[in-house]
Amino acid sequence: MEQSFGNSYDRQNTVRFFRRWWRVLTIVFVVGAAVSLGISLLIKPLYKSSAVIFPTNSNRISKAIMDYHYSLDFMDYGIERDCEYAIQILSSKSMEQRVCDHFNLMEHYAIKGPHPQFDLSEQYRSNISVKRTEFLGVEIGVLDQDPQWAADIANYMAAMYDTLCHQIHHDRAVCAAEAMHGVCAELEKEIDSLSQLPATEWRKALIADKCEQLADLQTRATQTAVDRDLEVSYKYSVDRAVPADKKAYPKRSLITLAGAFGAVVVCIFALLVFCPAKKEEEN
Repeated sequence: MEQSFGNSYDRQNTVRFFRRWWRVLTIVFVVGAAVSLGISLLIKPLYKSSAVIFPTNSNRISKAIMDYHYSLDFMDYGIERDCEYAIQILSSKSMEQRVCDHFNLMEHYAIKGPHPQFDLSEQYRSNISVKRTEFLGVEIGVLDQDPQWAADIANYMAAMYDTLCHQIHHDRAVCAAEAMHGVCAELEKEIDSLSQLPATEWRKALIADKCEQLADLQTRATQTAVDRDLEVSYKYSVDRAVPADKKAYPKRSLITLAGAFGAVVVCIFALLVFCPAKKEEEN
C-alpha cells in the first residue's frame, strides 16, 4: 500500500497544462521578445574604454636618492597597500570634481533638475569604475555614448593620478619642512647660548650633542624639501585607453531573452490563478 506525504507532483498535470496553453504561451513569448527588442533599440548604446596602471612603491624618493643605506627602491612596483591607495585616490571626490570640471560633464550628461550636483555624482559613479586587477594593477573603466570621450576621460584620470599624488605629498612635506625649520632655529639658538658659557667638558659634550641633532634634522629637512619640490610619476602606465569600436551596453540579445521569458513566466502564473485546469474524468 503506497502512502504519500504532503503535496505530490503530478507530471501529467504539467503536460496537460502546456498542451492546453502552448499557443497562448508561444504568442506571449513572441510578443514579449518583440517588445523587449523594441525597448532595447530605444536605449542609447554606451562604449567602454579602460586604462590600466601599476602604482609605484610609496617609499620616499628623497631617501632612495640621498641615503646610501636606504634599502628600499622607490622604482619597485607597488604592493597591495599601494594598490589600495591608488584606488582610493582615483575614486576620491577630488578626482571626480576635476574630471567633471575638465570635461563639463554637467552639460555632457544633460543634467537638469532640482539637485544637479547629486544627479551628476550619481551619473558619474554609474559610468566610471575603478577596480583592482588580478595582479595588483588598477583598471579605470569609463562608459560613455561617445567612444572618444570614454577613452579621453580614462586617460585623463590616469594622468591626473600623478597630480593628486604630488599634491598630497607636497602639502605634507610643506608642513613637515616648516616644523623642521622651527626646530632647527631653536637648536641653533641653544648652541649659541651654550657657546657663551665657560668652557667645560659638560658644555663641550652638550654642544656636540646639539650639533649632532641639528645636523641630523637639517639632513631630514633637505630630504623633505626634495619630496616637496620633486615631481615624479607615481605609476607605470600599462595600457592607455583607446576608443572602442563595439558597444558595451545594452546587450540586446540578453534584454530580448529576459523580456520574453519574463513575459512567459508572468503569463503562466496568471493562467494558473485565473484559469485553473479542469479536472478530467477518469474512464
